[in-house]
Amino acid sequence: LLPVKVCFAGGDKLFVIKAKKFVYTPNMINVNKGDRVKIRLVSEDVTHGMYIDGYGLETKTHPGQAGNISFTADKTGRFAFRCSVTCGEFHPYMIGYLYVGPNYRFWTFIFLTFILGAGMLLILRKRSKVG
Repeated sequence: LLPVKVCFAGGDKLFVIKAKKFVYTPNMINVNKGDRVKIRLVSEDVTHGMYIDGYGLETKTHPGQAGNISFTADKTGRFAFRCSVTCGEFHPYMIGYLYVGPNYRFWTFIFLTFILGAGMLLILRKRSKVG
């Protein structure tokens, strides 16, 4: 089995989530806005599903098979993912959370570009006054 989370260049993230009565492992996923997210759902006991609120995405998995979801995290916030296949008496409590935070790398790049541009303008202005 793959590790729980694998990061690829360019913001691609793969999560392997194990489903077992009545829990997801891990039950929390953290990504940044703009990340390409791939979820591989693996059942360890009975048929399970996963539906991600706010994104309207769903997959199902049977024991020995994997279900997959791929999407770009384009909304920030906390989104519940829940089992979409009745798997037993505590099925309604089988919930996890997807946290999509802001893309700090993008805003840091914009800020640094602005600072460098302003610095270059100041240098050019001083040179034009001297010459």
